[in-house]
Parts: sequence; structure tokens; C-alpha cells
Amino acid sequence: MDTDTTRKIVLVTGASSGIGEATARRLAAQGHHVVLAARRTDRLDAVVAELRAAGHGAEARTLDVTRREDVGAVVDAVVAEHGRLDVVVANAGVMLLSRLDALLLEEWDRMLDVNVRGLYHAVAAALPHFRAQGGGHLVSVASVGAHEVVPTSAIYSATKFAAWAVAEGLRQESDPSIRVTTVSPGVTESELADHITDPDAAAFMVEYRRRAIPADAVARAVAFAIDQPADVDVNEVVVRPAGQR
Repeated sequence: MDTDTTRKIVLVTGASSGIGEATARRLAAQGHHVVLAARRTDRLDAVVAELRAAGHGAEARTLDVTRREDVGAVVDAVVAEHGRLDVVVANAGVMLLSRLDALLLEEWDRMLDVNVRGLYHAVAAALPHFRAQGGGHLVSVASVGAHEVVPTSAIYSATKFAAWAVAEGLRQESDPSIRVTTVSPGVTESELADHITDPDAAAFMVEYRRRAIPADAVARAVAFAIDQPADVDVNEVVVRPAGQR
């Protein structure tokens, strides 16, 4: 059990690359104990080994956020080992852009499963612990797609608006001891666009993503929200490249 209350116990989903990995690295370097969770355990193990070698607190957990029971089991295990869970950074997400007439329904279902169900699975798993321990912080990584729709983004934007709505609903329903933050990145260096199968969307992304901010820019926003005093709730931060419209 972790008795050091000066550092936070933080669970980061989707932590094997991109924003999740950058967030885990930054928070660990700032003295928090970070639980990195994702499906790709080989990548998690490599990052954790590097963080531990630098003297930071980190551990890896295998997690598929689409599996409700698995999310609950990981959250429960963290609380059992450390005595508490202070922050959940719900970062796991996929961006499978396509026009609606491409009819890529399986990809649309995948986005709903990861981007929406994955988030409320985290809420369902963490909220009872937050209430029992008298506080906690959920950070949801959404997207500027939660605020705009462009050709090829209809389903992706729908999932990210849903993620924004889930977080906003949690904020309004919770007492002040539970803080809720939505971080909405613009174009950020990551693997998200590498998984787009629709050729038109993939070609558009090549040009669209030429101006991108590093993942650590988003990680800094997450760290800022987490490090505020208990009576300050940073509700939403939009982080994008200068000049992105």
C-alpha cells in the first residue's frame, strides 16, 4: 500500500504510444506513480523499464478498454495494491476516418467501442473508488473533433462529442471532491492516422497532419490539470498547433 500522499497514483490507458505514453512519462518524471495500461504489453514493458531505470514509479497492466470486466479488474487491482487511485487518464482511442458513403461499419463500431464505451467503462470502474476514498480525478482525452465535423470525420467526431458529454455529465453530477477534465488535442504526433484504411481520408491526412504538435504538448496540459489545487477544476483544455483552424 502506498502511504506517500504527496504523489498521485495515476492510471493511463492507451499508454503504449502517442499521447498516452508521453503523459505517463511526464507524470512519472514529476514524481507521480504511473500505471501504464494498454494491449501492447511489449511496448509498455519497455517504457516501464526505462522509467524505473531513471528512478521513477511505474508499472504496466495489460488492458483492452472495450472489455468492461478487464477495466474493472485493473482498477480494483491498482487500488488493492496502492490503497487508492487518484487519477484516471482515459486516453485510449482510435481514429478511423472515412466518408459515410464508404460504409465501413466495422470501423465505426470499433471507434464507438474504444472511444465511448472505453471511457464509460473507466468511469464505472473508478467512480465507486473515488467516492469511497473521498476524491479523485478523471481526465478524458477527447479531440478537437468533439467541436467540429469535417468530411470523413462524422463518426469519429460523434464519438469524441460523446466522450465530451460523458465527462461533462460526470462533472455536473459529482460532488466537488471529484474533478473532471477533458483535454481536446488538435493535430498531434501519434499513430492514430496510420490505421486509416479509407484511401481518400488517408490521403487527406497526409497534408492535414504536416503541422503537428508533439505528444508531450498534450501531456503538459494533462499535467497542468492534475497539479492544480483540490479546489480548482480545469474543465476543458483545447491544445492544437498554432495556426490550426
